[in-house]
Amino acid sequence: MFDKGIEMARTEIIMAFHSDMVAAPDLDKHILKHLKRGTVVSATRVEPPLHPDGPEKVLYDFGIEVEDFDYDKFCDWVTKPIDSEGGYQPKHDTLVTEGIFAPWCMYKEDFLAVGGHDPLFAPQSKEDSDLFNRFVLNGYKVLQTWEGLVYHFTSRGSRFNKHAGGAAGQNSNEWIQTTTKNGREFIRKWGHFIKHDPLMKPIIPPKYDIGFIVKNCNDQLLEALEPWCSNIYVDEGNVRSMIDNYITLESPNTGFDLYERIRPFDNEKNNEILVTIDGNKFTQQDFQYIQQLSEILADSGEPAFHGEIGNITVEIFETMNTYEKDLIICK
Repeated sequence: MFDKGIEMARTEIIMAFHSDMVAAPDLDKHILKHLKRGTVVSATRVEPPLHPDGPEKVLYDFGIEVEDFDYDKFCDWVTKPIDSEGGYQPKHDTLVTEGIFAPWCMYKEDFLAVGGHDPLFAPQSKEDSDLFNRFVLNGYKVLQTWEGLVYHFTSRGSRFNKHAGGAAGQNSNEWIQTTTKNGREFIRKWGHFIKHDPLMKPIIPPKYDIGFIVKNCNDQLLEALEPWCSNIYVDEGNVRSMIDNYITLESPNTGFDLYERIRPFDNEKNNEILVTIDGNKFTQQDFQYIQQLSEILADSGEPAFHGEIGNITVEIFETMNTYEKDLIICK
């Protein structure tokens, strides 16, 4: 719906403004004075204490529910001079930091240049993190103004949505299902889970072509490992039955072709990086290495490598290309 609205917009500038937010006075002025082509400008969120505090937002309770919201008190707090007692105080010495979160504003042409939201994550959950990665990879600056504020009731679209079985501070079943599904989709696409610095600026490790060779595999190991690689080669008993069972259960949860991703052990292995795993020796620590593999490989600085990381064996061939920039454009 955001993409359709932006496509139909008759203005050069668009803003993704969520329905559980209220704009403070002069929000537009504070956003627009930082906006230029190739820049995405976010407002600062003021939230009731439903989530932990963080350096990118402000906790202040002007009402948990919409019917309890004190708009006049909020506006009075915002519009007092910054140094005055009882008014809004920015958290940082600078009034502009680097990071991105809704609501965000940019030129429509810049948004369309990356193809908008990826339908892989429809209807919601993780689609914003995917989009923000692509903004940064496309060279856009992501700025947050600490002068332009919104009051954010937090997560009312799905996570705390009372119409989907949730409530303030209570996760809905809809959100639990979609965030689990799309978390796995994000890993399949990017090779890692969502990463950002404390001010919400995306951190994007390299995307490698990695194949997992899994000996002594089982159903649980296949489910845990499959999203973290380009291909997984399974070696155990009735391999075809294991693969078919997993694909039958998981296919409704993914837009990826699992028959392309999951292959019998004896298939040709032409990935640029191969990781060999023995299911009989695989530990939780080894799984943590798998989850950090992009950073480990990037830090190795080796064009060709063969060695052990915990109980897994990693072999890097002469070509170790990275593919994260291939993900910028959503077609």
